[in-house]
Amino acid sequence: MTKETKSRDLAEPADTAGPAGEVKAALTRFVSEIRSLNDGLHSRLQQTEERLTMLDRKSFSPARPHLAREADLDAPHQKAFDAYLRSGDDDGLRGIVPEGKAMSTAVAGDGGYLVDPQTAATIQSVLRSTSSLRAVANVVKVEATSYDVLIDHADLGHGWATETASAAETGAPGIERISIPLHELSALPKVSQRLLDDAAFDLEAWLAGRIADRFARAEAAAFVDGDGVDKPTGFLTHPSVANASWTWGNIGYVSTGAAGDFANTDGADVIFDLVYSLDAEYRANAAFVMNSKTAGALRKLKDGDGRFLWTDGLAAEQPARLAGYPVVVAEDMPDIAPDAMAIAFGDFAAGYTIAERPDVRILRDPFSAKPHVLFYATKRVGGDVSDFAAIKLLKFAAS
Repeated sequence: MTKETKSRDLAEPADTAGPAGEVKAALTRFVSEIRSLNDGLHSRLQQTEERLTMLDRKSFSPARPHLAREADLDAPHQKAFDAYLRSGDDDGLRGIVPEGKAMSTAVAGDGGYLVDPQTAATIQSVLRSTSSLRAVANVVKVEATSYDVLIDHADLGHGWATETASAAETGAPGIERISIPLHELSALPKVSQRLLDDAAFDLEAWLAGRIADRFARAEAAAFVDGDGVDKPTGFLTHPSVANASWTWGNIGYVSTGAAGDFANTDGADVIFDLVYSLDAEYRANAAFVMNSKTAGALRKLKDGDGRFLWTDGLAAEQPARLAGYPVVVAEDMPDIAPDAMAIAFGDFAAGYTIAERPDVRILRDPFSAKPHVLFYATKRVGGDVSDFAAIKLLKFAAS
């Protein structure tokens, strides 16, 4: 017996001796070699795939849309919200968003879902930059259906006392309660299902942009001249009276002295009349509000020494100034015309309050406009004058 045969006999069990045992051992070695080869191929393929993935990220990641980036989809809410918008799959949202009890108030499947925090922040950013009255008004976040403002608009009585005389009763202060109801603002953009199925489509940015644009334009108009019926009450909607006879509940105005124009002589003087019609306590934080056409006309005004009343901002983010006060351009203000209240001046942080709920809701509707999908977005916002003494108007009229 050779050494090789002897060693094989020692390594193999007795039941593998003979031709049948040799065949079985050969098959075992063959299967083992095939498995080893398969493991090696799998390892090489995995390494190649990883290198290709790294190359793909280096080459194309900067151009990918926001929703397509894996890092942004790590948050459970972000993933669930994206799935809900694209396909209506609300399984992921059920464990994240609390359910309500009724269709009119719920934020679950039948009532809509809260917009994810990043989308909501995008909408608010555009609202602040577009709806210009927000830049100077008092904006408060509320969780109720209305917001009450308490105003003390009557002085406490007083009197001089002597050492021996009895003190007389003085007048009590007057407290005014102003209730600002919240109204529902809605937008209904639509998109085709095919576009939603395209993973490269930045759905979040599109939805936020469309909603923000619609909300901003609607709010801007309502804050200026809204009638208060299912919308905020604009400050121009309240009654206006000549400032000399102003009373609480009205907004005082100063006339230019000419119908639809400034006075022929010393026309710029009325700007200073308007400024000083406002009490000193409000002037420190006051601003002008007008539209672009009116701003263009005021840029030409000069004082008695030939100096322009209008000065542009020194930096990109600074507003222009008129008679030393900042100018807010609100396109929903009326144009210069006979009897038009084309310019407002006041402390809008004290004079006008915007109350809103901090959330935006989205309801996905794939049935009403097939083959398109509708997205019904809603938010609740209200606005009204909170201090009638803090705002004055310039009326383009003879008196």
